[in-house]
Amino acid sequence: MRIATWNINSLRARMDRVLAFLERHEVDVLALQETKAKPEQLDLTALQDAGYEVSAHGLNQWNGVALISRVGLSDVQTQLPAVPSYPEDETGVVEARALSGVVGDGLRIWSLYVPNGREVDHPHYAYKLRWLEALRAEGERELTADEASRTVLVGDFNVAPLNEDVWDMDAFEGKTHVTEPERSAFRSIVDAGYADVVRPDHEGPGVYTYWDYQALRFPKKEGMRIDFVLGSPAVQSAVTGSFIDREERKGKGASDHAPVVVDLDL
Repeated sequence: MRIATWNINSLRARMDRVLAFLERHEVDVLALQETKAKPEQLDLTALQDAGYEVSAHGLNQWNGVALISRVGLSDVQTQLPAVPSYPEDETGVVEARALSGVVGDGLRIWSLYVPNGREVDHPHYAYKLRWLEALRAEGERELTADEASRTVLVGDFNVAPLNEDVWDMDAFEGKTHVTEPERSAFRSIVDAGYADVVRPDHEGPGVYTYWDYQALRFPKKEGMRIDFVLGSPAVQSAVTGSFIDREERKGKGASDHAPVVVDLDL
């Protein structure tokens, strides 16, 4: 089974790219983030005609996640349990940042769009840490209930866990994505049993999944590694290969993220 994750930065704007990507790489399951649409705003006809089932979760023009599968899609969940709202007062809403379903032969896949955090002293940063804790708790609960669970946590984590995951640490001094609390939150998910299944085959430095549109970051190779596939032990042992499709960051109308692809023998 071939699975992939991709922050698409507007599904409506890049539906043609998604269809071409699925066909070119023969992807069985694609998790999308930042779809930027309510489900009723998406024309899914072409995906369905290509043999894919689609589940999308979105509330407005921000956030949004989706799962696209040609190997079945069942038991869909549209939120992490105990996920915080933002802002955390009576006006807050639970944003559309998590969606999971069972695909293929019992693989639970979560499409995740972790909050950005904005600035270290911003309330969104504290919200990000609480959101990551909710993810860790759900991942731990899943493996406590069934240590043989086939589960993958995939998506845009908005955390660069290692110094080598950014093009220049000096450029990120005092900024989000690289702070110790964020990295500690990411490590807590790994420590709960979910390993980065791509890094062993694609070590850094210089291995990135995101390049800002500004300042010619992509041609300058000034990127960040913030998109991950974290697999439970049963998934880790099933990985047969992986790659980051850097070509998808090229050309007119590209997302600022590249897809991450993993092959599994389940």
